Amino acid sequence: MPRALEPNNTTQTGNFCHNQHNARNDVKTPSSTPSSPQSRCRMLQAKSNGKNRAGWAGWGICESDEPLVVLLKAGPSAGRIAVVTEIIDHNRAMIDGPTTDVPRQSYPFKHLTLTPLALTKLPRAAGSGVVKKQLEKEATVEKWLNSTWAKKRAAVEKRRTLNDFGRFSVMLAKKQRTDVVRKALVKARKA
Repeated sequence: MPRALEPNNTTQTGNFCHNQHNARNDVKTPSSTPSSPQSRCRMLQAKSNGKNRAGWAGWGICESDEPLVVLLKAGPSAGRIAVVTEIIDHNRAMIDGPTTDVPRQSYPFKHLTLTPLALTKLPRAAGSGVVKKQLEKEATVEKWLNSTWAKKRAAVEKRRTLNDFGRFSVMLAKKQRTDVVRKALVKARKA
């Protein structure tokens, strides 16, 4: 039986649960309260180790006391980024995205994906004005828009919105590109 499925593999500390992640990696951590930065980050990391891309964000980002930038996966603001300003409990966080039109609200972790971006020097439970100033100061939205991840998401979204003629044009462009590459290879082999 894998260690993650063994009974009694969970220890309860307050209303926060340290479970499989530490047991899998044999990491001994002191029990901490849910309000400490390390336990807040472990809650986020535990929620992000599922099927989404956030598992690669790593403990280096999570263990710091920096507010994390997340991508919203569901809801009316899906596809936008926001900042986790406060951890409510092991299921929800308070997020705010004043520069990306994400209202300050409670959001479940299962609809958030960690990004490698983080803000520095943001006070705990900061209001929208403070978050907006810090986002603009650090140019976090521009960093996100220039990231490969955001560019790939934009390309996928653009392809989804194509009509039949747009898909036909893409097909013709691919054929032309393939033809040019094929001719260049033949010419290179002959030389």
